[in-house]
Amino acid sequence: MTVRALVIGAGMGGLSAALRLAREGLDVHVFEARPESGGLASAVRYDNFFFDAGPYILLDRPGLEWSFQQLGLDLVKEIHLLPLDTVYSVESERGTRVEFYADLEKTAAGLDSKWPGSGDRYRSFVRKMAEIGQGLVPMLRTSHPGAMDLLWSGAVRYAPFLLKSLETVFRESGLPSPVVEGLGIWTHVAGQTMSEAPSPLAFVPALIHTAGAFYPEKGISVIPKTLERAAKAAGVKFHYSVRVTRIRTENGRTVGVETDAAEFIDAAAVLSNAAAIGAYLELLDATPAGAHDLKSLPLQSPGVCAYLAVRGVAPLQYLRFRLNENNDRCRLLIQPAAVLTTLQRQDWMPARLLGPMAYSAAEQGGPAAQSEYLDSLLEEDWWKEGFTDVRVLGRRIPESWGSDFNLYAHSMNPVMTARFMRQGRIAHRSPYVRGLYFAGSSTHPGQWVSFCAVSGVHAANCIIKDLS
Repeated sequence: MTVRALVIGAGMGGLSAALRLAREGLDVHVFEARPESGGLASAVRYDNFFFDAGPYILLDRPGLEWSFQQLGLDLVKEIHLLPLDTVYSVESERGTRVEFYADLEKTAAGLDSKWPGSGDRYRSFVRKMAEIGQGLVPMLRTSHPGAMDLLWSGAVRYAPFLLKSLETVFRESGLPSPVVEGLGIWTHVAGQTMSEAPSPLAFVPALIHTAGAFYPEKGISVIPKTLERAAKAAGVKFHYSVRVTRIRTENGRTVGVETDAAEFIDAAAVLSNAAAIGAYLELLDATPAGAHDLKSLPLQSPGVCAYLAVRGVAPLQYLRFRLNENNDRCRLLIQPAAVLTTLQRQDWMPARLLGPMAYSAAEQGGPAAQSEYLDSLLEEDWWKEGFTDVRVLGRRIPESWGSDFNLYAHSMNPVMTARFMRQGRIAHRSPYVRGLYFAGSSTHPGQWVSFCAVSGVHAANCIIKDLS
């Protein structure tokens, strides 16, 4: 008799896990509340334009390549990735501007021209981060790594680095504060401070200058669509527009799930690619005693977003960040035409304006304050430079993100703090309920598309091991 495994959610983690399990001969069923796969990595359409719903850049190609290899796929053959030359720029209302290119020498030269001597410090910093990052790669290939994994892999020599905050790592680099703010822009996206952020976020520039930064020719959504196609070919059954309302357990073990159609489906294993916190607190018959602490984890808001059609000759920078005067809040303009030259020949071009929000501010202010914040971003002038006309095609605020994508408490995932990363994040194999597993951003060090794919492979491997 074929063993049945159920996957809740067809995001990157769920798709990767489903494909991995199907290739091992399991009877895999995926339940997705939305009418399509991909989750936040899917696409949305406004007028004649397709936009990425959430993610906008691939910064960890090696991680995605590893995931595809584990799933029997060749990333190069499946997806055409376009390398980014000018990866991103960060400008401040104080008047400073920093640009980061794929080319290390070009980036260092630009820094040197504004802050003499900083180019060499930047080169040294990137080389050091590349060395440490490479040494810690085994930790990314392990489910819920701990102290013994550090010891066995030889990565224990990097333990002092892992105990530092991102702020400390940057301070030790000796780089000028505008450069540090540029390097740490990803903490603003997550709604946290550098003092809270984990040290491995310092690997981003090393990845950009070694592995490179990329954008799929057909958009981010082509990645989950590729996994969905392969999963269907491997025999995975997808159930769209079906919401799992309960994970049923007996004697401390999962026995299946119930859906919004009042249907019960039994299974030997249940894997949730929905928010792990939400699964523990809302889907289980009763929240395990040890999981109540999950309520205290700080959450990340998806922020606000405007989907735009723009016309004119604007600076073709794919990612253009803008910091406010206090350098504690950022906004981001995304221009696909900077990567996809076919769009440059069109009269109107797509663009996105994003505004991260602190989770507490988004929840306390509610929809009215969220919409007001998006309105204020649309009224700013910096992002309109060079545009002769702008049309707002669509809008999203945290509340609509939550309802459109079935997000737990209108949040993307727990904030990746240094403490949370050192704890190992939420385990792929539940320590409280037998037969319950998790994939997705809360189980791996970040919400990158590649990390979610890696998490799905790890979760599936746990199931395969336990059922063998």
